[in-house]
Amino acid sequence: MKQLFAIAFLVLCFGFAEAQEKPLVQFSGVIYNVDSNIVVPYVNLTNRTARNKAFSANYQGYFSFVAREGDTIVFSAIGYRREALVIPKNLPERKYTVIVKMKQEIKNLPAVTVYPWASMDEFNREFMAMKFADDDLEIAKKNVHRSSLMAMSKSLPRDAQEIGMINFQNNHIALSNKVINPRGANPLLNPFAWASFINQIMQGDKSREKE
Repeated sequence: MKQLFAIAFLVLCFGFAEAQEKPLVQFSGVIYNVDSNIVVPYVNLTNRTARNKAFSANYQGYFSFVAREGDTIVFSAIGYRREALVIPKNLPERKYTVIVKMKQEIKNLPAVTVYPWASMDEFNREFMAMKFADDDLEIAKKNVHRSSLMAMSKSLPRDAQEIGMINFQNNHIALSNKVINPRGANPLLNPFAWASFINQIMQGDKSREKE
C-alpha cells in the first residue's frame, strides 16, 4: 500500500515538474468567420490542459492571455462549431499569434406552439365565452335588412343615375301638363279667377239697378 502511494506521489510530482518546465507563452489572436471574414465577438476560450481555465475574446474578436507550450485551447461560441488549437513547442519567441477561423453551425430546433392559456380549464372557460364572428351569409342578411337599407338611404347621397331619372320624370310631367292644357293651368282651379268672376257679376248687377 505504501508503495502505491509512493508511486502516485512520484507521478504527480513528475507531472507537476514537467508542467512547470513548459515555458510560458503570450497567446494572442483574432477570430474570424470562415465564410464571411467577419470577426466573431465574445468567443469563449478554454485551456483544457490548464484545468479548463476560461478566457474570453472581446467584441472585435481579439484575445490575449498567458499559456504554456503544448496547451490545448478550445474555441466555442453560440451558433459556431467548436475549434481546438494546440500551442506549438520550442517557439523561437515567448509569444504566439494566430488567426482562428470558425464555421457557423445551424441547428434546426423542433417547432414549439405557445398557447396563451395556463391550463385546460382556463382554455375551456375562454372557449365557452368566445363570440364567433358572423359568416358571409349572415353579414349579407344584415346588409339587406329593411332597417339597414333605411338607415343607408338617409345618409347616402344620390348618384348620377338617380338624379338623371328624377330629372327625366320631372321633364316628362311638365311636358304632359303642357299637352293637356297648352295655355297653362285650368282656370276653374284658380281661386283668384273665381274672385274676379264673382266681382264681374256683382258689378253687372249694380249697373242694371242704376238703369
